[in-house]
Amino acid sequence: MSHDFTDTHCHFDFPPFSGQESESLALAEQAGVQRIIVPTVTADRFARVLKLAREHQPLYAALGLHPLYIAQHQEPQLEQLAGFLASRPPKLVAVGEIGLDLYMENPQFERQQRLLIAQLKLAKQHDLPVILHSRRTHDQLAAALRRVPLPRRGVVHGFAGSLSQAQAFIRLGYYIGVGGTISYERAQKTRSVMAQLPLTSLLLETDAPDMPLSGYQGQPNRPERAAEVFRILCQLRPESPDDIAAHLQHNTRALFRF
Repeated sequence: MSHDFTDTHCHFDFPPFSGQESESLALAEQAGVQRIIVPTVTADRFARVLKLAREHQPLYAALGLHPLYIAQHQEPQLEQLAGFLASRPPKLVAVGEIGLDLYMENPQFERQQRLLIAQLKLAKQHDLPVILHSRRTHDQLAAALRRVPLPRRGVVHGFAGSLSQAQAFIRLGYYIGVGGTISYERAQKTRSVMAQLPLTSLLLETDAPDMPLSGYQGQPNRPERAAEVFRILCQLRPESPDDIAAHLQHNTRALFRF
């Protein structure tokens, strides 16, 4: 049985995809990756990502201000985000990529937290789910999600935390994004977490062109490798591939309302 996948996290507005959109989408489709969600990282990319979604049937947009670029996010950028969300673009499916990061240099963490709360409130106001980034900040992120409860919830993308941290997000109604980390034998903790979480809580992603899979180090990651992440997830889990694929598809549709 051929499966129908969604890459729920791909930075398709960056090289090597920009300028190679049709070829890249053809490769993804050959691997069964039918839909790709493109989260933004800075305000100057909002219009570009919406245009990509308008022009290419498989692409969907998420708009948000990523914590790694905190120095670029000021009040005007937040106002731009609010304006774009209010205009309700047709293929906008989430607010993202937003979140917290303590792995970076000079994190300006209080500003990060204020920016996150502001964006969670916008997601609530516009009845959208969120795509969340979190590095070394799972407990602080969970606290923020408790502070601003979102009816549409969201996904903690590229998750590599502990089982109890994943369970805390799941209790809040959030999904967990499974990516290429599970392709590495040494990522025992993450592999074990993804083997144990309920299938009802998982989404498939690549984070392309970042987070290359094992065997592809040094090359840009690509959306068609979502099929490879799926194959590895099937090796880690007791359920049948058809069952796993059906759950992933159902979870994706439930969260993003395709």
